[in-house]
Amino acid sequence: MPDSQPQPHSSGSSGSSGSSGDDADASALLLCGARLTDGRTVDVRLGSGRIEAVGTAGSLTSHATRVDLGGYLLLPAAAEPHAHSDTALSADAEGPASYELADVQRRTTEAALLQLGHGATALRSHVRIGDVPGLTPMEAVLQARRSLRGLVDLAAVAVPRLLTGVAGADGLAMLRDAVKMGASVVGGCPDLDPDPTGYVEAVLEVAAEHGCPVDLHTDGSDPARLGRLAAMAGGLRPGVTIGPCGGLGRLPSDVAARTAEQLAAAGVTVVCLPQGGCGSVERRGAVAPVRLLRAAGVRVAAGSGAMRDVSNPVGRGDPLEAAYLLASRCGLRPGEAYGAVSSAARAAMGLRQVRVEAGFPAELLAVRGDHLAGALSLAYSRIVVHRGRVVARTSAVREYCDSAAAVALDLPRQGRSTGNGPGRAKGAEPS
Repeated sequence: MPDSQPQPHSSGSSGSSGSSGDDADASALLLCGARLTDGRTVDVRLGSGRIEAVGTAGSLTSHATRVDLGGYLLLPAAAEPHAHSDTALSADAEGPASYELADVQRRTTEAALLQLGHGATALRSHVRIGDVPGLTPMEAVLQARRSLRGLVDLAAVAVPRLLTGVAGADGLAMLRDAVKMGASVVGGCPDLDPDPTGYVEAVLEVAAEHGCPVDLHTDGSDPARLGRLAAMAGGLRPGVTIGPCGGLGRLPSDVAARTAEQLAAAGVTVVCLPQGGCGSVERRGAVAPVRLLRAAGVRVAAGSGAMRDVSNPVGRGDPLEAAYLLASRCGLRPGEAYGAVSSAARAAMGLRQVRVEAGFPAELLAVRGDHLAGALSLAYSRIVVHRGRVVARTSAVREYCDSAAAVALDLPRQGRSTGNGPGRAKGAEPS
């Protein structure tokens, strides 16, 4: 079996840390030989959903189940702060996406599991309500959330179409109903309302009533509108997030910088989408000015956005791809890029911070590789830990045919095959 797919095995012969086997936590894990981004190789003991201890390789003994992470880089798990699970995986459908409850629930569940396999143990999904579908998409996403409990945490953002004027009265009532149903975030698209400022005021009012965070979908191309939003949002707890703000990158740099300073002063978080927006095709390639926002003190997180729907038929929903694009397109260092899809994304979602240190939540991602830059480039094999247990594994094996070049170059391997059975060439390499 390729060593890129670590298998848990009994640790009965590995000794004890002072407790008998009968007293050991049956859910405890000992992650062995993992590499950290600072270059250390460590063992990490998990129990009761948190990291209990981190020590040099071989220093921790326990009756916990052992997982060999030799050859893997261990990171805080990623999070997805801007998903659209109600429309995910609908690009190939004939005609408009179905909003039947069973169809939305199936798409939401499948998309969440795909994103979990990529390493996102928490998701925030923007869910359309109102118009023809009514509250059915929200009901379906909430049902999917219940069925996924223990595998991945899923939060729903209620996204009404209109909130102002006579036409917006139904949307406002539906927004309040969605929160009562279980939507944990209020949001929407103020750019689509005839009165964007009034729309934001309505959302903030509902959020204040229910103590909910706010997450608004905006292109960010109107600096005056963003300034008003910042003025209204300042001091609101538990916080305001906006995104993807691709239009902010099309503004003159001095105007964008002043707007960024206003957002920073108000404590507004920006979630950018490095793969492109999730609206019209014309604006898909625009990305928020990440470095400018960070320089102004804005917390910038990154998400994946559309996942194989009409907005982006090839979206992957992969946080490591988002981090890769931040590094390759936006000039962030690998650590900064990964932080945008992990620590900053979790902070934007109101989740506890994760570090590979004792006392922090056991939300972890192991990727095959020695260094973060390499992991962002070729992160095929992954092991995902949620609430202290392994919930997903992905293993990839690269193979080359027999050739003198493969032998002469002696390329670095992550592992070598032990034999050449049918269909397996020499030089097989788990990735």
